[in-house]
Amino acid sequence: MTPSANTPKVQPLLSTQLAVSQRFSQYFGSEPDFLVSSPGRINLIGEHTDYNNGFVLPAAIDKQTFLAISRRTDNDLHLLATDLDETWQGSLSQVGTPVGNWTDYLVGVIDQLHRRGVRISGVNIAMGGNIPVGAGLSSSAAMECCMIFALNEMFRLGLTRLEMVRIAQAAENQYVGVKCGIMDQFASVFGKKGHALLLDCRSMKSEYVPLDLHQHAILLLDTRVKHSLASGEYNIRREQCEMGVRALRKVYPQVQSLRDANRAMIEYTLKDIVPELVYLRCKYVVEENLRLQVGTEALRRNDLVSFGKKMFASHTGLSKLYDVSCPELDFLVELAREEHAIIGARMMGGGFGGCTINIIRKPFINEVVDRMGKAFFLRFGQEPLAHICNLADGTQLISNK
Repeated sequence: MTPSANTPKVQPLLSTQLAVSQRFSQYFGSEPDFLVSSPGRINLIGEHTDYNNGFVLPAAIDKQTFLAISRRTDNDLHLLATDLDETWQGSLSQVGTPVGNWTDYLVGVIDQLHRRGVRISGVNIAMGGNIPVGAGLSSSAAMECCMIFALNEMFRLGLTRLEMVRIAQAAENQYVGVKCGIMDQFASVFGKKGHALLLDCRSMKSEYVPLDLHQHAILLLDTRVKHSLASGEYNIRREQCEMGVRALRKVYPQVQSLRDANRAMIEYTLKDIVPELVYLRCKYVVEENLRLQVGTEALRRNDLVSFGKKMFASHTGLSKLYDVSCPELDFLVELAREEHAIIGARMMGGGFGGCTINIIRKPFINEVVDRMGKAFFLRFGQEPLAHICNLADGTQLISNK
């Protein structure tokens, strides 16, 4: 088969890693004390269920952020984004308020340490990677996890991996201002090569689920539509779910989150006592939790076809009930339904742009990407970006002096 112009290209991780380390040395005049990496993540199924104390099924992938760091003798922060060729300087004594760019994800972690009474000295940092920004692969969580992992190593803070996950999540919630659940940071830190991660977001119990794709691959198709509405609408969805829980609790005191609700409660009680939008949001979350549990059992049986059907159903719910899709995402999923080589597809991430995740038969990747790309171009005037993802390990120390 002749490769098409849209054949997915994978940026070598080693070259990205070396580039970050070399840029650190060039800019700061010395080698870094530590070099760490943290992956982006996919989510196979279970979207917008994490902040409702439900279940998620993410996996870490071989798209990563790298962070090089060394200790300073003062209290200054010197940050370099190698991908953007941007720098920022500040002081530990004046962390201040968010500025609305990449620095917030790093400074927000330091802010969380301050809130916990942890004091560190100044640092020099260079950061870069190959996680596509805006594709819903959680580049922000990877940055936060890199930061807390590196600080924990450098200053011997003695944090457990779960504590680091919680600090990274709190940085995004309280400093960046996005009320995300814990899935992104958990997957980034705890990911395991060749496995998905079944996480109960209430108990924080997790289980590795082997994911043997055999002759299949994970294909991401990035719409290149950015998340211009995602943060605000994300927070609105969370508030709507909380409104539904408050209404249910008046009738069913045992309901502390949508995790505790069932279909009967939604259809025969909630539907009549809340606005329609609140009902629809809650209906989606309850159904998605059920889909995930059935889908995970299919994976344990190595039944990818049944799992793929749950992915398609998940997208329908995200689009019609939770209303976080967009025309570009819906179009890609409809195209995927027509491709015999794709056994499952849905939008992934917060929504309002980003990418679809597809399970596709390997021999047909090039022709399917080419065909879908041309159809997408005719409709929207640009082709989606294609990425093939492999499952990878979580946040780790690569080197230290």
